[in-house]
Amino acid sequence: MKLFQLTNVEVNYGMDENMVHALNGISLEIEEHEKIAITGPSGSGKSTLLNALSGIEKISKGNIFFRETDFSKFTASKLSELRLKHFGFVFQNFYLISSMTVRDNIYLPAIVSQGEVDKEFFEKLVTHLHIDHRLNHLSGQLSGGEKQRVPIARALIHKPEVIFADEPSGNLDSKNGEEVFRLLFQMTEEFQQTLIYVTHDMEKAKMAERQIKIKDGMVDNNDK
Repeated sequence: MKLFQLTNVEVNYGMDENMVHALNGISLEIEEHEKIAITGPSGSGKSTLLNALSGIEKISKGNIFFRETDFSKFTASKLSELRLKHFGFVFQNFYLISSMTVRDNIYLPAIVSQGEVDKEFFEKLVTHLHIDHRLNHLSGQLSGGEKQRVPIARALIHKPEVIFADEPSGNLDSKNGEEVFRLLFQMTEEFQQTLIYVTHDMEKAKMAERQIKIKDGMVDNNDK
């Protein structure tokens, strides 16, 4: 079943001769439950595409449909509601609130979007991610690998349909980076979610069912 449809999407910065085309007429479709890697050179528009798909980046032209609803013209508040209800995010930086425990950092999206936490699901998540013994610790007391597992749990806790990940292993050593990707694929497969991630690591890209290769703000169909 079709989950996303992009039609002639542009993201432009600046004006006139100073205009930069971060995305330049992108059209594509993404199916439900796909595992997709967005790849391409530095500055090609990978993260911009991810941010446009997730409603973080406002597009300049074109249309983006999520389940046949065009959210490209949504107000900021409606976009925020869409993200809270349907999307989860894992970024290169951990974005943990240092004054809050691991438990509270994970709880946050579910409380904001639903007003409550599914405690049984929470216990399952933290056990799978091997952070169940760290729930009362602050982020400063965690290892690098543990710090990245917390955002994975936080992204999954409100049971979103789509997980977006932007270089999720970028701040980790190779061992922890491989573990983060293994967990992302394992968890999104178990909970029947779509996974869309940006990576510059071609070994990580090969894990996906499909790659969307971006070059100069456009889908590069010639790069085989």
